[in-house]
Amino acid sequence: MAPKVIWLFAFVAAYWAYCIFWGIKGMTQAKSASDYFIAGRGLSVWVFVLAATATSFSGWTFMGHPGLVYRDGFQYAYASFYTITIPFTGVMFLKRQWMLGKRFGYVTPGEMLSDYFRGDAIRILTVLVALLFSIPYLGVQLGASGFLFNVLTDGLISQNVGMWVLSLVVLIYVASGGLKAVAYVDTVQCILLALGIIITGFIALDAVGGWTALNEGFARLAASDVGRWGVTEDGHNAYFAIPGVIQFTAGLGKETPTGGLWTGIMVLTYMFALMGIQSAPAFTMWAFGNKSPKPFAPQQVWASSFAIGLILFFFTAFQGMGAHLLGANPAVTDAGLAISSVIPGSVAGKPDSLVPFYFNLMADTAPALVGLLAVCALAAMQSTGAAYMSTAGGMLTRDLIKRYLYPNADHATQKTFGRAGVAVIVLSALTVATFSSDALVLLGGLAVAFGFQMWPSLAAVCWLPWITRQGATWGLAAGLLGVIFTETFGQTIAGWVGLELAWGRWPWTIHSAGWGIIFNILVCVVVSTMTQNEADLSHRMKFHSFLRQHAGLSADKKKLVPAAWIVALAWMFFGIGPGAVIGNTLFGTPGDSATWTFGIPSIWAWQILFWLLGVGMMWFLAYKMEMSTVPTTEFEAIVEDIGDVGPQKAAPGS
Repeated sequence: MAPKVIWLFAFVAAYWAYCIFWGIKGMTQAKSASDYFIAGRGLSVWVFVLAATATSFSGWTFMGHPGLVYRDGFQYAYASFYTITIPFTGVMFLKRQWMLGKRFGYVTPGEMLSDYFRGDAIRILTVLVALLFSIPYLGVQLGASGFLFNVLTDGLISQNVGMWVLSLVVLIYVASGGLKAVAYVDTVQCILLALGIIITGFIALDAVGGWTALNEGFARLAASDVGRWGVTEDGHNAYFAIPGVIQFTAGLGKETPTGGLWTGIMVLTYMFALMGIQSAPAFTMWAFGNKSPKPFAPQQVWASSFAIGLILFFFTAFQGMGAHLLGANPAVTDAGLAISSVIPGSVAGKPDSLVPFYFNLMADTAPALVGLLAVCALAAMQSTGAAYMSTAGGMLTRDLIKRYLYPNADHATQKTFGRAGVAVIVLSALTVATFSSDALVLLGGLAVAFGFQMWPSLAAVCWLPWITRQGATWGLAAGLLGVIFTETFGQTIAGWVGLELAWGRWPWTIHSAGWGIIFNILVCVVVSTMTQNEADLSHRMKFHSFLRQHAGLSADKKKLVPAAWIVALAWMFFGIGPGAVIGNTLFGTPGDSATWTFGIPSIWAWQILFWLLGVGMMWFLAYKMEMSTVPTTEFEAIVEDIGDVGPQKAAPGS
């Protein structure tokens, strides 16, 4: 057995021992349903900071993101801005959701939305979103873990065997310990995720020959027309420029985009999709699980926006773009532009395999490092999956079983159903991943876009009392359908019934999350306008009066609200939207390295600049505008846990 495989098993065994330890400890400490489902509302500051960061940035960040940077170049690297846009959702909603959960005893988002809107349809749709998010997203992560072990054991362990065995440990500690076990394991997973990406980035940089050699290689590649997308309409190598603001022909009649997929509008709407990670129902339960909102701002600004942003904009770029110079791109190698051939050209057919090949570069010289990196990748893959397993199991229990089938379920019964729910979700994800990987990929592409469709409902609860129950419910349904039928999955469904849609995936280079939110907001606004009711508005205003009393801004801060709008919208327009086309050439012509202002491609310099500006924007919103700080006035809970008093509870404001 190769030394790297021995080290791999040793590190995995140590990691598994840590996971199971917290599963057992969480099980012994979970006395009530809220202890199990939301950690007794007792997560500490640094546990949440690390756990929420691990949950936000999963194995897809570790394995998939570098592969897509390699496949599509710096035009796709704009996706690294999800280090800003994912926590931006948290800035908008987490603090206020925490306040409502603490005040009224909510355990799940379904309970909050159902109580706020006085209707159960929104509760059922929320559970549906949770399941549509959790099962395919989890399946993708678990499938990737099996693939990783297949590669690193040189085929000794098959992908499916590895996937099922690795998943068993996750199932044990999540089902046993609930959200507290997930949170404490996630703290280590966050550190391993960041460490693994950094080390792999250094491996890539060293393989290229260092910083200078990397940029010299970029200069040669940028001056050519070699690449997956060729050149943009402006004549720039598409690896080093986004192909314009929008392409109205792309996706209509299923035409292929010219010069690349990642137009300014595509980048913007793709960032919308990734905002769905923290607007997904799981993150509402993360919010409910905290002692206070104190950890929200440091997680959003420093852990996510700054630290993970630094890692992605540099170390992931080293991995993804450096691969072109190391043999991973046969066209680049054939053109004589590569530095070496240490990465096989087969990566072109499966970009997700890039990172394990970087690991294998160290197999002979540092086999222990390969084992450590494998555990880093495994931890990254399991971090998000564990959180969604736990929270989805809680929603199945509280919003379906307890609400409709067993309303008088005691704490022990709820925990039993919660564990059974976790098992059902894991088995569903594994079954789909094992027997229908194509379907899993199609569903996985829907997951985050589905999560983003929760924005109008959360905006209603946290900010906009004029949105009605009917508006939020029908808007959410329309948004989910809008996502489905602008994705490949919708094309497949149409084919099953003998129809052929006139558009392809992501028409006009607008991501399905963008189409979904357009239909969602349109229906929500129209229906809300038509269904205004004085009694319902009065009920909703009890929630908003509470929020305004305890989370409202002082007169001095209210003067900054217009500035906050301007800063946020300007950053989105120029950083991740149509204005990003300026970055193609502002700091030098892509194909002429002599004009590069900072010695790196202009598009990369623009991304780094707007990452730093994005960190500043997040600080301004989270701290200066107090959107993620501790409430200025204290308040008491009306009900500690809505589940302790059955389906009825004290009215808001009483």
